[in-house]
Amino acid sequence: MLSVLTGFLVVGVAIVVGYIVGRIDLLGPHARYVLSRLTFFVLSPFLLFVVLARADVATLFSALLPVSMLAAAVIFAIYAVVARFVLRRGVGESVIGALSGGLVNSNNIGIPISLYMLGNAAFSAPVILFQLLIVMPIALALLDAATSGARSAGRILRQTARNPMLIGSALGVLVALLDIELPPIVFDPLTLVANACVPIMLISFGISLHGQRVLATGGRRADVLVASTLKLLVMPVAAWLLALAFSLPSEQVLIVVVLAALPTAQNVFNYAQRYDIGEIIARDTIFITTLGCVPVLFLATLLLG
Repeated sequence: MLSVLTGFLVVGVAIVVGYIVGRIDLLGPHARYVLSRLTFFVLSPFLLFVVLARADVATLFSALLPVSMLAAAVIFAIYAVVARFVLRRGVGESVIGALSGGLVNSNNIGIPISLYMLGNAAFSAPVILFQLLIVMPIALALLDAATSGARSAGRILRQTARNPMLIGSALGVLVALLDIELPPIVFDPLTLVANACVPIMLISFGISLHGQRVLATGGRRADVLVASTLKLLVMPVAAWLLALAFSLPSEQVLIVVVLAALPTAQNVFNYAQRYDIGEIIARDTIFITTLGCVPVLFLATLLLG
């Protein structure tokens, strides 16, 4: 358990550093914009390639994959219904809200949690695969259509195919599937750039917290509360029920529940910044679920471990 707390402490320190940087205005007024584009177009593709290229193929396509997919699909569906018929939100904010409720932080928190709590960092790889190769193209296509007014299927497909994060993920999976052993002279420089992604992403998030109030009046309080509840409570329960339905062994039940209980993916905030929509929903949900997932993860471990 101490190792788990250590992992969260590492993440927390990076966010606090970002908050201080924003508070003293060290990087100027354009810091968030620059860091957002840097992580979206450069660092995240490198990180995803490195993680997926080293993943075990058997783990990538294990029974963890369909259970994680269905658990996320349940959350997306619930949020879509609430956003459409109760909150009356548009497509763009609904997509960001649904991602906030169902997209887990499988990279910068999922990987260390998988290592420290579950004993194998590769357990988060199927979730990364699902989110980046299936959820992300659909979500980015919807966001692009909602923010640019594009309705051409061909244009949306072309823009999605050019997405650098999708390209990095696809290449990483290809290397893993073909069992290509990249020499250190190739892989080490890629790893160097990839290692910069998580701290810069967390610092960018910390900068965004300065001058902001979580659940501020006039914001999207209801959206944030719905997304946070779905993420912290409903999704782990859904994963547990699905794991039982799939007759997974007890150790795999714990794995899918822990992965489902991870906080909202930092990439959701990155997408919100990139498309300039739903940023408050993403930011506040990430903040709440990052803090709230700690007791949920401990409870899941006590009950299922």
